[in-house]
Amino acid sequence: MNKILKNQVCKLAPGTLISGKWHHHTYRIVRLLGIGATGVVYLVENHTGLHVALKISFTNASVTSEVNVLKHFSKVHGKVLGPSLIDVDDWKMTYQSEVLSFYVMEYVKGDSFLSFVSSRGIEWMPVLTMQLLKSLGELHQSGWTFGDLKPDNLVVTPNPVQVRWLDVGGTTLHGRSIKEFTDFYDRGYWGLGTRQAHASYDLFAVGMIMLNTVYPKRFKKTEGGIAQLKKMIGAKAELKPYEKVLYKALTGKYASAEEMRQDLLYITTHQDKKDSSYRVNIQSSKASSKTRQTKHKKKKRSRFLETVTLFVSVTLIYLLYLWIQVL
Repeated sequence: MNKILKNQVCKLAPGTLISGKWHHHTYRIVRLLGIGATGVVYLVENHTGLHVALKISFTNASVTSEVNVLKHFSKVHGKVLGPSLIDVDDWKMTYQSEVLSFYVMEYVKGDSFLSFVSSRGIEWMPVLTMQLLKSLGELHQSGWTFGDLKPDNLVVTPNPVQVRWLDVGGTTLHGRSIKEFTDFYDRGYWGLGTRQAHASYDLFAVGMIMLNTVYPKRFKKTEGGIAQLKKMIGAKAELKPYEKVLYKALTGKYASAEEMRQDLLYITTHQDKKDSSYRVNIQSSKASSKTRQTKHKKKKRSRFLETVTLFVSVTLIYLLYLWIQVL
């Protein structure tokens, strides 16, 4: 695709109709969703009024690759890994001789990963990360690496809360070169590994997403390497419990996503137990304090009664004495 056509494809106006050459389905553009290295994605409306996502690819090869990935995901029984594939077709723009390939997929509604954690609390970070690792484990077992893994390519859906993938454009077969990446989440950029598709490549990105939750504006690369990343981890108390997990993820020490997920699960479970123990100790301390206060009050009350009794007794004896004197 030449630059002029690419520029036109990325600036299609709302209301533009895209009609499939083979299946004859028509889609009306609502708004732009995003532009990536392999294509542009629009929110569109189909003939029934349903909102779906339509991606026009810059090359036919990328369409074939991404469609194959989405088809593969749909065959994984009971697993919701990526958006559902709805349609694949070609479109010939008016006044253009070139035919553009596109595919239509489910439009996944929800909050972005970072905004969800920001609004709900940092305690959601390990929960969502464990969900993400479970899905990545399924993907890796199928022989694929996600590649361009970052918060922008993730969405958190409500009821139930679930992490879903949005763009599979960077998905690459294990052993091949990563075709699409974003510097901050790329281990090659930080000098911590190659850009060869492997489970460890994605797990590095997962570690950087965890850092991104407490550094929402990210941070600039200075000296790079694990030394800088360790400093950034140590500077945030929220990351302290996950320090060892992050170090292993960022240095490629994990053999699988499941191994990393189990480590996170262990830390989260034991952290909850510590918090529970702390709450129990506080409650126990409060109970002991209340018991001591109650005992102290009882002692005071007892002394008061003794004083009153003694006073009454002395008064009665004195009155009795006066009565005897009168007699």
